[in-house]
Amino acid sequence: MTKEALFGIAAKTDLFVEIDPNQKERIIAALRQRGHAVGYLGDGINDAPALHTADIGISVDSAVDVAREAADMILLKQDLGALLTGIDDSRKTFANTMKYISITTSASFGNMISMAFASLFLPFLPLLAKQILLNNFLSDLPSLAIASDNVDEDQTQAPKHWDIGYIRRFMITFGLVSTVFDFMTFGFLLYVARATEQAFQTGWFVESLITELAIVFVIRTRKEFWRSKPGSVLAWLSLATFLLAVAIPYLPFAGWFNFVVLPPFVMAGVLAITALYLSASEMTKRRFFARENKRTVMALKKTG
Repeated sequence: MTKEALFGIAAKTDLFVEIDPNQKERIIAALRQRGHAVGYLGDGINDAPALHTADIGISVDSAVDVAREAADMILLKQDLGALLTGIDDSRKTFANTMKYISITTSASFGNMISMAFASLFLPFLPLLAKQILLNNFLSDLPSLAIASDNVDEDQTQAPKHWDIGYIRRFMITFGLVSTVFDFMTFGFLLYVARATEQAFQTGWFVESLITELAIVFVIRTRKEFWRSKPGSVLAWLSLATFLLAVAIPYLPFAGWFNFVVLPPFVMAGVLAITALYLSASEMTKRRFFARENKRTVMALKKTG
């Protein structure tokens, strides 16, 4: 068969045959060309080209030297259960890595835009340098637990791959939603609460921190956030940091960071804006992943 014909039929055909090393290599190349992730298990000299061509070449400890050298993974026991566990763990690791990248890039993008516009119109800095450093430090504490977070089953059923376009779309979409609610906070603090410079900085510090904590639970899953159970470490660290964020203006060291006590009305307004932000983010998430699913379907149709 020609290369193009083999590309079209390889994924639809099962083979139980004795074939030469070149034919094995061609079949694997055809499957990879059609977008499949290919694993090949071999233990002989004739398997070396196929082991080298596959996405993951698997051999056993008792295989010939050539096969062991060509393989990416050596099974010390002839048990594919270890491979299954490794695949499952790697998919969870990849999913959690993508969570962290998506969350941090969108938060940083949104904060960058908010700070840039605020600095153009405010007669004072929206946040002091030490307040920004404290905000970043506290928001990063729960992020340490994302690596061990629970992963929804639908995110491990199929292999995923790095997609910089997806990350860019995610960053812009959720970053802009964050910016809109930052502007809403600015308006509330300036024109409703009539906040002073220190009160404004305190209010935005609290709002930006608790929204960064809360948004993790919305965008860590493609489901409704209340239907996906987070990891216990992530949940407890987020709760502890949330309580600290709300309490900071009232703690003895608050003055060192230029924080002031917020009136109950202002704190209630900040919490209300946060609740609206989470609702808007949940609705945005549904539309975003609906578009991503359509994009995936169209890409699959183009590849046949």
